[in-house]
Amino acid sequence: MTQFSRRGFLGASAVGAAAMGGVLGSSRTVLAQSAAPSGLTVKDGQFLLDGKPFRILSGAFHYFRTHPDDWRDRLTRMRALGLNTVETYVACNFHEVRRGKYDFTGWRDLVRFIRIAEEVGLKAIVRPGPYICAEWDFGGLPAWLLEKKDQPLRRTDAVYERACDEWLGAVLPRLVDLQATRGGPIIAVQVENEYGSYDDDHAHLEHLKRTTRSHGIDSLLFCSNGTTKEMLEAGNLPDLLATVNFAGDPTGPFAEFRKFRPEDPLFCTEYWDGWFDHWGEDHHTTDPAETAGNVEKMLKAGASVNLYMAVGGSNFGWFAGANIDGHYKPTITSYDYDAPISESGELTEKFHKIREVIGKYAPLPNDPLPATPRRLAAQTTGTTGAVPLTTLLDKLSGPVHRRTDPVHMEALGQAFGLIHYRTKLSGHQGTAKLKITGLGDRALVFLDGKQIGTLDRNQPDGTVDVTADGATSTLDVLVDPTGRVNFGKGLNDPKGITGKVLLGDKELRNWEIRSLPLDDLSGLPFRKDTPAPDAGPTFHRATLTVDQPADGFLAFPGWDKGMVWLNGFALGRYWSLGPQVTLYAPAPLWHKGRNELVVLETAKPGTQIDLRSEPDLG
Repeated sequence: MTQFSRRGFLGASAVGAAAMGGVLGSSRTVLAQSAAPSGLTVKDGQFLLDGKPFRILSGAFHYFRTHPDDWRDRLTRMRALGLNTVETYVACNFHEVRRGKYDFTGWRDLVRFIRIAEEVGLKAIVRPGPYICAEWDFGGLPAWLLEKKDQPLRRTDAVYERACDEWLGAVLPRLVDLQATRGGPIIAVQVENEYGSYDDDHAHLEHLKRTTRSHGIDSLLFCSNGTTKEMLEAGNLPDLLATVNFAGDPTGPFAEFRKFRPEDPLFCTEYWDGWFDHWGEDHHTTDPAETAGNVEKMLKAGASVNLYMAVGGSNFGWFAGANIDGHYKPTITSYDYDAPISESGELTEKFHKIREVIGKYAPLPNDPLPATPRRLAAQTTGTTGAVPLTTLLDKLSGPVHRRTDPVHMEALGQAFGLIHYRTKLSGHQGTAKLKITGLGDRALVFLDGKQIGTLDRNQPDGTVDVTADGATSTLDVLVDPTGRVNFGKGLNDPKGITGKVLLGDKELRNWEIRSLPLDDLSGLPFRKDTPAPDAGPTFHRATLTVDQPADGFLAFPGWDKGMVWLNGFALGRYWSLGPQVTLYAPAPLWHKGRNELVVLETAKPGTQIDLRSEPDLG
């Protein structure tokens, strides 16, 4: 029997003691305090909410992946599914792009999101990281942590733990009054995330637990991990609730968990009801009937469950992550995940199958099911202007000079976008091979303004032939990052160039470097003439006219790889590798009448852009 399973956490009256990390009082003590909410506790292997039995029927919904104007709609759809709780990660790098500069307004208004959930009848589980994985850039960690490319992460280290403390000190006080122990909707808070898949530094977990308690979080704390013995032992603390994450039939995973914690409640904090996609792979789906059948097995066993995901979303902008499994594998822009509620709000077959199962074990809302959100009519447009990126360098950024090796983007304080390197070749005559060590992730190479080749981190021995006549030539290297690794030991994944640039056996030095965050593209000088084929990455402009804003889906037939902005908002990346064909463009981003698209194509532009009324994820 673990310490946690014998004891419950006191409510608001015990904040001071709880702040020191203590586990206070018995379950009987908690239940005796009937005058005030006691929050979520555990007694005799089951959850109690304010002293009454409570089964958690939860779904994951990431507020940072859905436009805030659609939060209420998606939360309402979750409640219609029969869920009583919403679970969300909190992405630190979504709130803290620059160190110590926190933004909790607008799209980043976490408190508003949780209050809306409460209004539609949902409790909340919050997983504040700072590491969250989630197929999100750098697993939610802020890019500035990689200023030193070998910075220790997710372990006992003064620099890293100070960053954790700063983040938790910024986010957790905002949640204190939202806890169920104070009459609010938050019933539980996670410590770290799937730590057993990374390390076994229990001192680090203890540090995060103490920090969490010190900021007034007196709710139930938990750790979630995979179901192997090694993961469970490495990723849990004895006085915190242990939960498990898995896909498929729950029988085996729950049996493994029972060996580790025989008296804790059964709670699958991530039941993977779908999966995510990498560029160049097939689109992942799961069978709706089989998925619903496995949910029923969990409910029949008396377990609580969190559907991961309940609501699909989007990796808008530059926020898609990546994985390393022999090769570097960047994640697509869509995070639809084959969820019961799709990226664009559709109630799928999986929704209806799971809802039918939930209805056998809990009352369903009586309200009619929400209709599919309205969609724009299909149309096709062409481009009206273009301008090569390399002609805009001085307009987009000022240079930084390095007399020796080039440096990576995080060392310059840059979180997202592209980065450009330039040097002069004097006296080089004939042909030599150019090679880059430490590349993140694709490099387009130019000589005297003309593109001469491409390098890719998945081909570390790749080279580009550079031919010059002995006169001074300009060598440009434009690096296109496609997402920081979000899981596993490859987490230290700085972007740009972290090593050396070699021409033959000569190390190139004296670099002029420009950060290109591309966060303000207003006033680009588009021209109607067509750029030369070897001009390299080029911005293209197009317009679309709509009668009324609604959801739309943009496709780029014949285009190769690039980034899209709609009315100044960065929708995300497209790539002919697939599987994703369309980018989701939610209604709040459209204007009545004329809308402007800006497309940065890095290789081969197409001749048309499609606005479609249905998604195509491959």
